Amino acid sequence: MSVTETDEDTATLRGTGVPAIECASLVRIYRTAKLEVQALQGLDLRVAEGEFTALVGASGSGKSTLLGILSGLDSPTAGSVKVAGRELAGLSRRERLAYRRETVGFIWQSPPRNLLPHLTSLENVALPQTYLGVSCKARRTRALDLLETMGVAYCRDRVLGQMSGGEQQRVAIAVALANKPAVLLADEPTGELDSDSAAQVLAALREAGAEHGVTTLIVTHDEGVSGQVQRTIAIRDGRTATETLRPGANGARPAGPGEDPDEHEAFEYAVVDRSGRLQLPPEFTEPLGIRDLVRLTHETGHVGVWPEPGKGAGGPENADGAATADGGSDGGAAGSATRSADDPAGSAQAADERVAGGDRGRPITESGDRS
Repeated sequence: MSVTETDEDTATLRGTGVPAIECASLVRIYRTAKLEVQALQGLDLRVAEGEFTALVGASGSGKSTLLGILSGLDSPTAGSVKVAGRELAGLSRRERLAYRRETVGFIWQSPPRNLLPHLTSLENVALPQTYLGVSCKARRTRALDLLETMGVAYCRDRVLGQMSGGEQQRVAIAVALANKPAVLLADEPTGELDSDSAAQVLAALREAGAEHGVTTLIVTHDEGVSGQVQRTIAIRDGRTATETLRPGANGARPAGPGEDPDEHEAFEYAVVDRSGRLQLPPEFTEPLGIRDLVRLTHETGHVGVWPEPGKGAGGPENADGAATADGGSDGGAAGSATRSADDPAGSAQAADERVAGGDRGRPITESGDRS
């Protein structure tokens, strides 16, 4: 795959269409009598209509807080958050209830939490439609259609205890789709399932997007899930930190006979927010001794990031280490870290040669190692 083709593919993946989800400088602060926790610290996010995207991050990174705000269960402290063109900040209680009923569908991690145990699958899928005044016949017809789409039509007359965990989650997806939402949010939907059931649930979520045109955002710790979406967004310290883009539509499975291996490569990019802030991953900064203060140099085709003199591996005056953000002709930032030669000019020349040779971003191999 050429550099130009990669640029075009990744640009397509990065939510450049009409936004279904758009967050700008989003802040959420939790306060108690003696403690203040900043769960989101000016987060920016854009997900286009129809995207199938994963959201990852360590515990405490802010991803669950973001999901709570997008689902209408929580409110932001500051900033803007729009879902399907609707600004969520400042909604009244009644407006928030209508939003949850009409605009978003939600799937919890625990399968039993998604369904009422005394109702059959058919009744569970039909129930949300009653809040919108849908007729009994129309409710039943749509419920049957959704169960068929999810591959669990045979469970129509079964209650919760008569289904496996995978079947319960697929019925839960049908419930979430009942009122024709614009956005489907899933919190660790495969977290309590075996690998086969997880694969079926992930396939059902893909089918939901393809068949019903819904935008899907999955919060997950499962690399098997995040590796099968075209775009994975990582949150760190309450901000979007990196994006991993996979031009291959089928994700990170090994390329089969006759398939192009490049289609399954993953490219990780650092995110530059609206204020120009950039989070450098620890695997880049720690080996080079980069901390506290850095010096920036404007090089040809890239920006040099140098440790503070005397505290890191070197600097422009004594360069034996630097992190660089290469920006090709399109000016995009692709995170990379290199150890320079004896002078920064040599490092800049090497960086230019890498850009010219197609080193855009950090390809990630099937094993998860960066090449």
